[in-house]
Amino acid sequence: MQKDQNPIKKYFPIFVLPTLICFTLFFVVPFIMGIALSFTKFTTVTDITAFVGFKNYIKAFTADNEFVHALGFTSLFTVVSIVTVNVFAFALALLLTKGIKGTNFFRSVFFMPNLIGGIVLGYIWNLLINGVLLNVVGTDISFKTEYGFWGLVILTNWQLIGYMMVIYIAGLQNVPGDLLEAAQIDGASPLRVLFQVKIPMVMPSITICMFLTLSNSFKMFDQNLALTAGAPEKTTEMLALNIYQTFYNRSAAWHGVAQAKAVMFFIIVAVIAFLQLKLTNKKEIEQ
Repeated sequence: MQKDQNPIKKYFPIFVLPTLICFTLFFVVPFIMGIALSFTKFTTVTDITAFVGFKNYIKAFTADNEFVHALGFTSLFTVVSIVTVNVFAFALALLLTKGIKGTNFFRSVFFMPNLIGGIVLGYIWNLLINGVLLNVVGTDISFKTEYGFWGLVILTNWQLIGYMMVIYIAGLQNVPGDLLEAAQIDGASPLRVLFQVKIPMVMPSITICMFLTLSNSFKMFDQNLALTAGAPEKTTEMLALNIYQTFYNRSAAWHGVAQAKAVMFFIIVAVIAFLQLKLTNKKEIEQ
């Protein structure tokens, strides 16, 4: 009797089944239910009072200016965060792959903010930024929308730069040494080596970092709640916080609208992330 030559294939369903069941019960089923609820008027998941079609989606845009503002604010914040986080992270990665003394220490220090929870980060930076603003201009972060916007950008950079830096370091360390040596022999300047050798070779890392920065920025909730809570007058309220406030701080008539916002939120993030991945994947170079 011939023994099974592929035990992994034989026992694969046994190991995958528990995870598949959990994923289906706690993600797929609630996701489908959420889409269905966005077309209804409801108070609880089991108390659906009426089917309203696309009225919730229309109401989200026509009867709620805060949602439209939150969409624009989040989009602008995401663009600025993607640029700043990745530029600074890549610059640090370049610096920490030069073999300078204490490289491992600096890598650990820059990575540590990523380990702190979003709520804690928000309150820490709220105290820090308010301390600076009170001493400089005599007010706090809730006084102007610009203060809240740049406060969120600073917080996001401080949290994400170290994590993205580690990914960029891994990419830079995989650049073939003989390729860099050949460029130097040909007389290429350091700037030319950077833009024509290193950056093209680390495009897979750039793809990953841009995707992570985009998704984290668009989905930001904890930091937004703790740092500004939407102040002043909800002008620094991002999409995730706006959806939360719509569902929990308004009447039951807005529950369906909040769910419609959540579905649109998912679609927006998914489409933008897909387009970004397609765009950056085209620029990747097979090594």
